[in-house]
Amino acid sequence: MADPQGFLATRERELPARRPVPVRILDWKEVYEEQSLETLRRQAGRCMDCGIPFCHSGCPLGNLIPEWNDLVWRGDWREAIERLHATNNFPEFTGRLCPAPCETACVLGINQPAVTIKQVEVTTIDQAWAHGLVTPQPPERLSGKTVAVVGSGPTGLAVAQQLTRAGHTVAVYERADKPGGLLRYGIPEFKMEKAVLDRRLQQMEAEGTRFRCGVDVGRGVTGTQLRDRYDAVVLAIGATTPRDLAVPGREASGVVQAMDFLPPANRVSLGERVTGQITAEGKDVIVIGGGDTGADCIGTAHRQGARSVTSLEILPRPGEERSALQPWPTYPAIFRVASAHEEGGERLYAVSTTAILADQAGHVSGLEVTEVALGEKGFESVEGTERVLPAQLVLLAMGFLGPQREGVVEQLGVELDARGNIVRDRSYMTSVPGVFVAGDAGRGQSLIVWAIAEGRAAAHGVDAYLTTGFSTLPRPIEPTDRPLAV
Repeated sequence: MADPQGFLATRERELPARRPVPVRILDWKEVYEEQSLETLRRQAGRCMDCGIPFCHSGCPLGNLIPEWNDLVWRGDWREAIERLHATNNFPEFTGRLCPAPCETACVLGINQPAVTIKQVEVTTIDQAWAHGLVTPQPPERLSGKTVAVVGSGPTGLAVAQQLTRAGHTVAVYERADKPGGLLRYGIPEFKMEKAVLDRRLQQMEAEGTRFRCGVDVGRGVTGTQLRDRYDAVVLAIGATTPRDLAVPGREASGVVQAMDFLPPANRVSLGERVTGQITAEGKDVIVIGGGDTGADCIGTAHRQGARSVTSLEILPRPGEERSALQPWPTYPAIFRVASAHEEGGERLYAVSTTAILADQAGHVSGLEVTEVALGEKGFESVEGTERVLPAQLVLLAMGFLGPQREGVVEQLGVELDARGNIVRDRSYMTSVPGVFVAGDAGRGQSLIVWAIAEGRAAAHGVDAYLTTGFSTLPRPIEPTDRPLAV
């Protein structure tokens, strides 16, 4: 364990401070200030010798959390990153972007603030990069087998790195001009600067992974061509079909899906020019959807100079503490304040949009909304609560329904389940031999930590398929596992 008296002597939970709001909304840099290593080590020392580390139950990667907490408390960064990398290819991603279900499962969290597991994780990998402890790990010999990975998000990158290190020749296909998927163009710079992604990609290229960017599989090259050219194909294409808003007036201009708004904004924040970009500057912005994507839209709108920002959520406002229906160690639905919420705007709960209003030019001018309550037939309008909210830009961040069916999915003829996700067996193989699927395309919309875990597990299945039916690669989860509700 770490400090034997740690959680007794240090009862407070300390996280790095966020940069002042008036300062950080003027740039796109990450919002957190650096935390002193002494403070971090003291926080790592709060990790208990709890016998059964329930933090493991909250982490689909099976991260060895008590072990690297102990090593960080001792200041042994080399061994700490070895233990962290043993289960997680990209802790710099999860340490910044994961909502940390491990922390809500922390045993200390029963009657004290939980250990700052996520902060220990990200500091460990950042220290490892700073001290040259992260180096390429090319395979000792090649297998002669080839694999095509379609999609370069966290799932595709995890699959590719695992299979490359196993000795297979891996090519990652990405339709954007640079690899990274949503890590590059979906996640705003203020949550994760792209230099963090690029240094990991450089390591992967040095190990032998090949990236084929600007190739839209299903158009530029067909799924059938990939199947003929490679020994195995892995679909890591995500769940990119957005949920839409079926209300009168939806056709008004200025009503935009979040993933049509965020990528251009991210490109501009990186110094690129984008023709026809839709921005929030000087507008009343309404974001429909209270999840992480909605928060990304809020933070982006603030930095673009929105006049006002309002977010709508159909569910009631969660409580400050976990309810009896969501006991420890489950991930509770509680009221959380992301950095974007801290920057301003209004959050409205238990509100549903009934119509979109437009001006004479056909551009959105407002939303008709009403308060709702859960009744026998679902959400029901509360009489007398109707009102109009002004808006010149409406961003839809209501989640995703599954993978895009047109293109590679149809070309390969893989079977889909009732939810529209790609069916796979215990080895992550689809109904088409030699074609595998991992991540949101097979699981449904989920968390980055699940994406990496699925990528690692699918790599095990691909490796076994390409060799003797046995693989030494780790297999952290099975495809039948379902994510925690977050």
